[in-house]
Amino acid sequence: MAKEELDLDVEEGAVKKEQSGKMILVLVAVLVVVLLGGATVATLYFTGVIGGKEEVASAEGDESGEEQAEAEAPKQPQVYHPLDPAFVVNFGEDSDVRFMQIKLQVAARDPVVIDRIREHTPAIRNNLVMLYSNQDPATLNTREGKETLRAQTLEEVQKVLEEQTGEGGVENVYFTSFVMQ
Repeated sequence: MAKEELDLDVEEGAVKKEQSGKMILVLVAVLVVVLLGGATVATLYFTGVIGGKEEVASAEGDESGEEQAEAEAPKQPQVYHPLDPAFVVNFGEDSDVRFMQIKLQVAARDPVVIDRIREHTPAIRNNLVMLYSNQDPATLNTREGKETLRAQTLEEVQKVLEEQTGEGGVENVYFTSFVMQ
């Protein structure tokens, strides 16, 4: 009889341990769900998807509707378009440097602008060849000279697009290769 009572106590203890183990597992699962939910809400709030930006913008009231929409609109990612093939220009005989090869890409946030660049690539390439062939190789050996040329390149691309389409839209140009020999 004592042995049966002892066996029953051991079985009840095992059942209680199993139940408490399941209870702990349920509590951990609930805690994980609550933490993930809180993290999701915090992320959405801080990225402006919920709360925050709409109330702030409407409370300010100083901006017009168009400016407000521009301020709230998320920036599109940049779209890059290479102007292939590489630009190659010759320099005069009075220089140690004989030619220059430049590969570049244009960047815009609107895919429509990239389509316009594709459409008007011959005019863009013409203006850039004219720009590059009139450069001083000694100036281009410095970083400042290359940055100046990059700024002039952007101006030329914008100028062609504005002449051809009435709108610019190119945000930047990047030299992806720059060789002088």
